[in-house]
Amino acid sequence: MSDITLDAATRAPEAAPRSAPIRTTGPIAWMRQNLFGSWLSTAVTLLLGYLIVRWTIGFVEWAFVNAVWSVPQVNGQPQTQTCRDMKGVGACWAVISEKHRFILFGTYPYEQHWRPALVCLLFVGLYIVSAMRRFWNWTLVPIWVVTLTVIGILMWGGILGLPYVPQERWGGLPITLILSTFGLALAFPLAVLVALGRRSKLPAIKVLCVLYVELIRGVPLISLLFMASVMFPLFLPEGMNIDKLLRAQLAITLFAGAYLAEVVRAGLQTLPRGQYEAAEALGLSYWQKTGLIILPQALRLVIPPLVNTFIGFFKDTSLVLIIGLFDLLTAGKTAIVEPAWQGFGVEVYVTVGIIYLCFCFAMSKYSQGLERDLNAHRRR
Repeated sequence: MSDITLDAATRAPEAAPRSAPIRTTGPIAWMRQNLFGSWLSTAVTLLLGYLIVRWTIGFVEWAFVNAVWSVPQVNGQPQTQTCRDMKGVGACWAVISEKHRFILFGTYPYEQHWRPALVCLLFVGLYIVSAMRRFWNWTLVPIWVVTLTVIGILMWGGILGLPYVPQERWGGLPITLILSTFGLALAFPLAVLVALGRRSKLPAIKVLCVLYVELIRGVPLISLLFMASVMFPLFLPEGMNIDKLLRAQLAITLFAGAYLAEVVRAGLQTLPRGQYEAAEALGLSYWQKTGLIILPQALRLVIPPLVNTFIGFFKDTSLVLIIGLFDLLTAGKTAIVEPAWQGFGVEVYVTVGIIYLCFCFAMSKYSQGLERDLNAHRRR
């Protein structure tokens, strides 16, 4: 017993766990390795840091410190001499406070601006609900139908005591959201069908799908918008006409469908052949195999290029200027046509760019989270 006690008393205490040295792990180690690893890397890092700091200080001074936020009104006309006296040293955000309604809603009747504002909120709410995985079932269909019906009632009016507003008066952010939402929502199922058609064993279907994709991808979107505006009405029966918004929507849908079809086809080709053989071994029909096994895995593999295409087409809606539609960017350009505000386009473009950035960044971050969640099993 005494030997055991002596051995326990003379045993060296266990060393407490120590944290990893900061020279080999952590942010300091990363900076040493990637930013200051050599004299050339250190020089480039210091130079870029100096330029970034100078640019940041200059931007803060221009955008906030020396900025003009409002200008006086005389007989209802803005007096912009205060902004012009700054001579570019400070931003003139007064143009945004004066023209923000026109930029956001175009020529929509001023007293009815609450309607397109509510439409924008409904679109954002629809995006949020559609992004929640608990709604990824048939309940999403009536949600979309009801929301889009309410959006149509608000924009057109003519019922429920709302004054009728023709489509020619629409503009700004609602036009951008309508074209991008409807265009991508209709283009995606079209793209899936075309991608499956290109891999079909039926020659007629395969040839038609190949011709559609190669023809649409072989011309720019501007030419399709122009043809939809000018040529499409020539093929309609006499006395029948389609408004410009629907023609632009058709062109954007066909254009987006062709590009998305190639992305989906890439996912189908990437999927291992064993998945097809396993589905056939289970005795599943073609549509059961495609809908339950093949497509979910293929789409999961191509989430990044799909979202990249979505973002691209969301911004490409600005090309509808060619057929006379006032989207967000076009409304911003038109807002500074007034002589009093000429020369302050930078402030308008910065504001419009921030709006585009908010929507595109939200799509990008959501896609990253979705890809991480759907591919969690690959990291096990």
